[in-house]
Amino acid sequence: MAERIPIEAIDAEAFRVPTEAPQSDGTLEWDATTMVLVTIRAGGLSGIGYSYTGTAAALIVADVLAGVLRGMDVLSTRACWDAMARATRNLGRTGIASSAMAACDVALHDLKAKLLDLPVVTLLGGRRDAVPVYGSGGFTSQSDDELAAQLGGWAHRGLLAVKMKVGREPGRDVDRVRVAREAVGPDVALYVDANGAYGRKQALTFAEAAAAHDVTWFEEPVSQKDPDGLRLIRDRAPAGMEVASGEYAWTLSDFRRLIAADAVDVLQADATRCGGFTEFLMADGLAAAHELPLSSHTAPALHLHVCCAAMQIRNVEWFADHVRLEKMFFDGAPEPRAGLVAPDLSRPGLGLDLRRADAERWRIWPEGPA
Repeated sequence: MAERIPIEAIDAEAFRVPTEAPQSDGTLEWDATTMVLVTIRAGGLSGIGYSYTGTAAALIVADVLAGVLRGMDVLSTRACWDAMARATRNLGRTGIASSAMAACDVALHDLKAKLLDLPVVTLLGGRRDAVPVYGSGGFTSQSDDELAAQLGGWAHRGLLAVKMKVGREPGRDVDRVRVAREAVGPDVALYVDANGAYGRKQALTFAEAAAAHDVTWFEEPVSQKDPDGLRLIRDRAPAGMEVASGEYAWTLSDFRRLIAADAVDVLQADATRCGGFTEFLMADGLAAAHELPLSSHTAPALHLHVCCAAMQIRNVEWFADHVRLEKMFFDGAPEPRAGLVAPDLSRPGLGLDLRRADAERWRIWPEGPA
């Protein structure tokens, strides 16, 4: 193999898939999910990466990042990441630009691993064979029966933890938690996620009531933009209840601010937002330096390999909407066994192969044949 393998082409596409039913959490409602998929070619092979974001991220890849990456050495993933970070400076590294970078960075790692005929976890230096997952859904748009069926179904399949949304109708939240606890039984960990919907005192009141149903994880009780509020909830939450946040951390500085404020018991990171695997592993290093566990946010098929290589990983979020979409789009999407999910080491790269014919019907950008 040549010492340097130049990147030949970078393509971006956007797909939008309707959800099975309207969904909502404490602060947002949606009825479709948009995936931006990046394909990078070099050395006769191609790698893929993706992000759950807006179509504008595909435009940033096409208009800015493709020109930056073309001709660079695909094996030098850190240099590629640095070049993308510089190129997005005036666009703003957070938000859409970061999601565009993330999809490219993941595609670079997928392609590099394929060129070396390795799974990504081996490329990154694997630390574990498998990682725990927790079922994630329990949307506020669900009826009590739907909530019980979804969370109870995961418990029946052997998942050891499940998560539900709260915060849209605070007056119903404790009753919904009771329904969830009855559905999953006493031996499955029950998590809740408010998506920043509560005020500080409201979050503390809910935490006390939820503790009676053995809720052990309270995610974003108040907004991540209020690290002092997160610290307050963390300090005053009932014993055994951890506070988690970090899914909206776009850059390393965002993670550092959460840690500096002592705002979390569990740091979360989303490789489709925080600049891909490169910055996800930087966040893992910060978590290790402060002896904090790390949890990945959504996109389970994408996160599997990097989480099996990371030092501080607690678990992977088995997010219902993304699990459905990843199985629709990719051969090789993972499946949990006894509460764990493991990469297929016989498949190089991420082990994901796009089923083009299945995905094509959902493509919204660019228009026309691929």
